[in-house]
Amino acid sequence: MKIRKAVFPVAGLGTRVLPATKAMPKEMLTIVDKPLIQYVVDEAREAGIEHFVFVTGRNKGVIEDHFDRMFELDTTLAQRGKKTEQEILAQNQPAAGAMSFTRQQSPLGLGHAVWCARDIVGNEPFAVVLPDELVLNTPGCLKQMIEAASALGDKSNVIAVEAVPDELTHQYGICSVGKRTGRIFEVDAMVEKPPQGTAPSNLSITGRYILQPEIFDILATQERGAGGEIQLTDAMIGLAKTQKFYGVEFEGERHDCGSKAGFLRANIAFGLKRPDLRDGLRAEMKKYLGE
Repeated sequence: MKIRKAVFPVAGLGTRVLPATKAMPKEMLTIVDKPLIQYVVDEAREAGIEHFVFVTGRNKGVIEDHFDRMFELDTTLAQRGKKTEQEILAQNQPAAGAMSFTRQQSPLGLGHAVWCARDIVGNEPFAVVLPDELVLNTPGCLKQMIEAASALGDKSNVIAVEAVPDELTHQYGICSVGKRTGRIFEVDAMVEKPPQGTAPSNLSITGRYILQPEIFDILATQERGAGGEIQLTDAMIGLAKTQKFYGVEFEGERHDCGSKAGFLRANIAFGLKRPDLRDGLRAEMKKYLGE
């Protein structure tokens, strides 16, 4: 099962981190020195993704600009002999024609955002990557999922899952566990935010998916669910009636950068992984904490 395309839903308003996102997309908030969107694009590129599809909204044009060339900046860096900075920009530059952008005109939920990418994705399996969820690990989460998918049937769907505390399962989409082989298991059922104490497991559905194109037919007529939005989990529940779903317990540390606490935690975690920043950051943290 070859996965060539990935969809990045980036039309959200970022209300959990206001006022930072009043005029700037949350996907452009930086973790250390790179915006969130760059991290997930790099993760997808590492996994072998060839075509990057962004579902945008109003005031999100800066995301498109980020992946474009800036001739003024390139010229200035060249004139000043800033070779290191030039190399960094070159590494982040996508190949011509590798990125597509489409609009979600109304905030109708994740399922609707994925549906907006239907004509670009076409009739082939694809990945969905939520930019405000970062996984700190090598190999990345999506690569782990694609490697798992290579051993499954052609019409298989794969979701990344993570264990959460039992008392918090009512805040997540939860899946039940069927036949297991190592970190991969058959998903018997999925429930979106089950009432407290009724969850079939403590494994939550996170922001990485590999889906078959038949999901678009279901999303086209999907009724609104939780929050009055078209929920992707509801559509996956419908698709599970005719196709297999598998869960992958990925290796790595997940960071919810859509929350203020998660955003701060991600900056510290990713900073400590950088050899050029690690020692200085540890020293500053010790001073701040009074150790």
